[in-house]
This record gives sequence, C-alpha cells and structure tokens, in this order.
Amino acid sequence: METTAGRGSLAWLLVIWALTRTALLLCVLKVIVFPGPDVTSDVSVIYQGWYDVLRTGTFPLNDVTWQYPPAAALAILSPGLLPFLEYPTAFFVLACVADLITLAMLLYGGRGPGRARRGAWVWVAGVPLLGPTVYARYDVMVTAVAVAGLLAAGRHPRVAGALAGFGALVKVWPALLLLAVRRRGTWVSAGVTGVGVAVLFAVLMPGAFAFLGFQRDRGTEVESLGSLVFHVARHHGWEGEVLLNYGSVEFLGPYVNWVSTGALFLTGAALGWLVLWRVVANRFEAHTVADAAFVGVLMFTTTSRVISPQYMVWLVGVGAVCLCFRGSRMGGPVGLVLGACLVTVLEFPLWFAHVVASDVLGVSLLVLRNGLLVGATVVGARVLWCTTVPGRGREVPLVPGPARAAETRVSS
Repeated sequence: METTAGRGSLAWLLVIWALTRTALLLCVLKVIVFPGPDVTSDVSVIYQGWYDVLRTGTFPLNDVTWQYPPAAALAILSPGLLPFLEYPTAFFVLACVADLITLAMLLYGGRGPGRARRGAWVWVAGVPLLGPTVYARYDVMVTAVAVAGLLAAGRHPRVAGALAGFGALVKVWPALLLLAVRRRGTWVSAGVTGVGVAVLFAVLMPGAFAFLGFQRDRGTEVESLGSLVFHVARHHGWEGEVLLNYGSVEFLGPYVNWVSTGALFLTGAALGWLVLWRVVANRFEAHTVADAAFVGVLMFTTTSRVISPQYMVWLVGVGAVCLCFRGSRMGGPVGLVLGACLVTVLEFPLWFAHVVASDVLGVSLLVLRNGLLVGATVVGARVLWCTTVPGRGREVPLVPGPARAAETRVSS
C-alpha cells in the first residue's frame, strides 16, 4: 500500500505532466507562438499530404521525403480515428494520448520489488525539454510501442517480441530492443510479426519498400555529429552549401559523401561492438534488456547521418524504462541525455537560423548537444560492459574498469 509520501509524489508527477503537456498542446495549436521555425508544418503539410495519398491504398511512390517502413502508414493515418477534428489537431491530440499512455506504462512498470518511479519522472521531465517538436512528429507514438515492449520483456516475452517486430516496421530502431533478449520465443514472435506485417503491406499497398532507396540517398544533415566538419569548414573556404534535401536541411558539396560514408562506418563499428558484447556477456539481470536497448539506440542515434530533434524522444523513453529498475546503473547516461534534450530545443527550433548559418552560437550548441550524446554513449557502453562481462572490463578500451559484484541473475 502506498505511503502518504508516495501518493504525494505521484500527485506532483501527474500535476507536472498535465501542466507541461497543456503547454505543449497550446504551442502546437498556436495559441502560444513558440520562437523559431514553425515545427507543425510537417504535420499540416507533409503528413497530411501523405495521408491523402495513403487513403487511396498506395504509398507516396514519387515523394523522396517518404523514408519510413510500411507500418508508419498507420501513424500517418491515425488522425482518421478522430474525423470530427481537422487533421493537424487530431494528430496533436493522438500524440498527447500516446504520451499519456507511455506515462501510465512507466508508472505501472515502476511498481513492485526492485522497481522505481524514477522512470516516470524521466519521461515527465524529458519530453517537454524537447519543446513542441515532440508533438509534431510521430516518434512519440513509436516510443510508446517500444516502452511497452521493454516493460513486457520479463513476464510476457512473446508480447515483447511482437511489439519489437511491429515497432521495427514503424521506424526500424525498435529492433534494437532485442539486443539482450535470450528467449527464443521472443525472437520467433518478433520475426513472425515483422514478416507478417511486411508481407501484408507489400500485398495490399504498392510501394511498401520504396523508402529503402530514398533512405540510401540521404546526405549529412546539419545537426549530425559529422556535420561539425562542414560547420567549421565553411569558415575556411569550403565551397559547399546548405539546402533542404530529402526532407531535411543538409550539407551538399565537396567531401560530403566522405563524411556520410564515415558516419556509416561508425554505425558499423557500433554494431560490431554490440555483437562483441552480446557474444561475451554472461550476466543478464532484470534490467539488462532495457540497458542494452538504451545503449544500442544511443550508438545508432549518435553515429547517424541525421540527428533530428525528435530522435531524442526515443532515448528519453528507453532511458526511462532503464530507470524503472532499481538495479540499473544507467542514471548517468540518462542524465546526459536529458541535458542533450535541453540543448536540442535551443538549437531547434529556437536558434536554428544560427545552426544553418554555422555561426558561433549555432556551432557551440551543436558541439554541446552532440558532445553530451557522445558522452552518454561512451558512459552507457562502459556501464553495460562492466555489469554484464565480469572480469573483462579492461579488454575493450571503451569500457575499462572492473565489473561490480554479481546481483541476482534472472532470465531475460
């Protein structure tokens, strides 16, 4: 039975959620004008345009900005569930509903022995730090699916697998939820669900996998880690330019392909590290599935050619699940992610013009935000290694130091 202090803490959490989410809704509904570019145009122009095409039973085959797996169509079509509202308003309302559902899951997941309410607080605090962008993209909906999958991993492994498989067909990255999963049933469930959903879309809607070609041709986006090369190079005679390309603001010009290839190499190196960790890890605890997923998403986000502001909500959601477990030591990396969220809203949308101009303020914000992400990635990788590969911490430069004493081992 909850203590009076516990009930008071819950009441404050809910009040803060209600106040901050009301503010977010007022911003996206333009009752409050948030400084910087209009973040809602993706919904009112791009998403609504896709909605009109998807309703005809086909994917946007001639639109290079459609770069998402086929099940993303469900998120774009979801405002049709609220026909009494205009498309943008319905989308914002559903994004808020997904936010609330995620909070409810984290509160439920934080109950019981060995659990904590820290995860719910991370979600309540982290989402508004990103500003109105979080409600003007469908990533909060995908994150809700991922959070559900991670919380189900312990007691309902097949459900967790199905959610991971479905999530991967919505936005790819939820496949990383399976990194530390050892139960065969979870993998089978993920495979069957993923293949089933993919086949269903391929049969029913032409162009289900056209997004693969569009993704392949992307360049280096101005907020990515690799973009810092060109932000500095612009002050030393680099003859490139910044243009809207493939749905994002990217650098185009000499050597951009080299940096983009370097980003792909870093992503491949991250995958190699994760495979090595999975092979040598021999201590799996209740929180290991969430911890590994968090580190995996951190690695793939930080090394990506594109670090859009909405990507940060993935990290907030997965990090929140980690902190639902008292045994997780991901508090430091999660704190760095929250700091990166605060800087993210400053670089987009607040001072995005400075980022595009590559001036001192814009470059400084990117160095700080991306530096926090790199720090979170390195620290998270070290923690994951040291807590799952006892006695071997010195073998990998990223993760030096001894592992902590063994805790109760549970199957995940």
